[in-house]
Amino acid sequence: MSTQQRSSRLSYEHRHEPLLPRAAFFMRVVFHAAIAVGIVFAALLVGIFGYHFIAGLSWIDSLLNASMLLGGMGPVNELHSTAAKLFASFYALFAGVVFLVGVGVLFAPVVHRFLHRFHIEF
Repeated sequence: MSTQQRSSRLSYEHRHEPLLPRAAFFMRVVFHAAIAVGIVFAALLVGIFGYHFIAGLSWIDSLLNASMLLGGMGPVNELHSTAAKLFASFYALFAGVVFLVGVGVLFAPVVHRFLHRFHIEF
């Protein structure tokens, strides 16, 4: 992979530069999707380890609770300790932010291409 191809996924073209070809744009979208998946996976690991070590849940229950919070559904198991309830509270807020960041990373190339295509100042 050339330096120019690598940099086209990492940096966006300036408004005076031509629109990125479709194949390169597709690779940019795939790259951003991989970053979004990585962000969600890292957040899932934080939740799994937190629920397991702080709340004392089994690994599978920890995965379930972390997944449900990241998916916007809410916790499944009842938490008994104050530390576990504090962790769940902060993790719920964190999961909401991670969701918004993931969506932003995922849609950034599409929004940029739309703005670039129609020469909209941003």
